[in-house]
Amino acid sequence: MNNNELPLSKNSLRVGLVGTGYAAKLRADALQQDPRTDLIALASLASSNAGNPERTAVLAQEYATVAMDSWQQLVERDDLDMVVICTINRDHGKIARAALESGKHTIVEYPLSVDFQEAEELIALSKRVNKLLHVEHIELLGGWHQTLKQHLDQIGDLFYIRYSTLNPQHPAPRKWTYNHEMFGFPLIGALSRLHRLIDLFGEVFTVNCHHRYWQTESDYYQTCLCSAQLCFESGLLAQVIYGKGETLWQSERKLEVQGEKGEIILDGDTGMLVSAAGTKLIEVGTRRGLFAKDTTMVLDHLCDGSPLYITPEQSLYTLKVADAASRAATTGLTIFLKE
Repeated sequence: MNNNELPLSKNSLRVGLVGTGYAAKLRADALQQDPRTDLIALASLASSNAGNPERTAVLAQEYATVAMDSWQQLVERDDLDMVVICTINRDHGKIARAALESGKHTIVEYPLSVDFQEAEELIALSKRVNKLLHVEHIELLGGWHQTLKQHLDQIGDLFYIRYSTLNPQHPAPRKWTYNHEMFGFPLIGALSRLHRLIDLFGEVFTVNCHHRYWQTESDYYQTCLCSAQLCFESGLLAQVIYGKGETLWQSERKLEVQGEKGEIILDGDTGMLVSAAGTKLIEVGTRRGLFAKDTTMVLDHLCDGSPLYITPEQSLYTLKVADAASRAATTGLTIFLKE
């Protein structure tokens, strides 16, 4: 673990925020509510679907901070201690690199990069400059994950998982989350779908994957559907299904974990434990307030040395699995992660 203590002469951590969307606003709210931080400046990419100068100016006024013309200008400011990156997936890596090279602690939403090698280089860079690099994975803090951890030992040896998140949208928005380059391969852009399972069940032995796009132009698609099959080193099999857009008709957020003594089913906000004794409802915690919780934990780590709930290396391993899924989908081959 790097020594990321703040200089004792500082009363607060000076923060710059890159992004103007939903996650950025939640981060800004969390930073504004914590007395240990001052939100000094914010910037967007100033391009269509990824932010614009007008929105940046409005948010800067709302949070009583300075609007920057570009993220490059923001990360170069001498009066910042930390940069928080909440913008399109494609640019996470290059903004994080610039922030670290400028001597800033760096928080970035997953994925750290859409390119595995670049992500690996960024982790090495953070260690060289002795600055915190934190990749957010709030799915580990939410109710679903905590419910699973609490009840897994009640269903015996595990053998099969099905995890499906489908989001019909009619019409599909023409925004960066439907852009091949800006979002990335579906299970890289939506890395949490794999990371939740890897955090619980360990390392992966093989990966298979199939995917399909429906689109009328080259850059943007109207629908994507991706199905990956993971074989864990334990022998556990998992199917991960991710899809969004116009060609889908039924929304689904469902996780089924089957064991030799029972099954856990999480379906939206409902949880069930099925066993020989019958079916009983189990409480599923909230998804609210997780960005604020993540932000607080980062500040606790920087100010007090408290441990974080995740390391960049753990996120990197999941990115390795997602990259294997991308290669499997492209080649039609089974990808072995270990000899």
